Amino acid sequence: MNEIQLSKRLHAVANYIPKQAVLADIGSDHAYLPSYALLNGLCKRAIAGEVNEGPYQSARAQVKRLNLQESIDVRKGNGLSVLEENEATCVTIAGMGGTLIKTILDEGKDKLSSVERLILQPNIHAIEIRKWLFENEWVLIDEMILEEDGKIYEVLVAEKGNPNTAYEGLSLETAMLMGPFLMKKKNDVYAKKWTHELRHWENVYDQLQQASDNESLKAKKEEVETIIRLIKEGL
Repeated sequence: MNEIQLSKRLHAVANYIPKQAVLADIGSDHAYLPSYALLNGLCKRAIAGEVNEGPYQSARAQVKRLNLQESIDVRKGNGLSVLEENEATCVTIAGMGGTLIKTILDEGKDKLSSVERLILQPNIHAIEIRKWLFENEWVLIDEMILEEDGKIYEVLVAEKGNPNTAYEGLSLETAMLMGPFLMKKKNDVYAKKWTHELRHWENVYDQLQQASDNESLKAKKEEVETIIRLIKEGL
């Protein structure tokens, strides 16, 4: 992977960057995504944010090698703290867990006033992001699910608006878990992921059935039963 040939998941993220955006890529690692976006005319300027020293230095070296110092500003800092207010119009956060992405968004809410689009690629726990978007008046406008190197990834795209719009005609609980757009598309990767998840949770339930009953076990069984029911609804 490099600034010419992105990974499949980062290429999917790049495809959602609006033309002429001021891009902020949080957790930018080698700055491949903002470099690709600049070189392909997907944005007019970019900020690459990285919290760790090694990846920060790698991003700086990458930008310098491509002579993009005037267009990509590499900054070291935690999450959205690298941004000034009203600076970015598009934020990408890719390659992290959904819970961490949710925390980054929540802690940096004051930096999102000028942001028109969020493009988020969680490795796991996408439900945490969907809940945050719903609670903070961001509406999902599209989702994508893909497989790369034996791992399954989701891409969530959101803009400011009525969060209910994406969930109309669907069970909110099921769509939060499985993705409203992904439920409608139901592609092969979606089916593979949730068939695997269903087997996993059915195995968990079978193990719980063999354990001695107590109040905490009863609550856990009810929780697992709910997850199984939701997955069956979404499949």
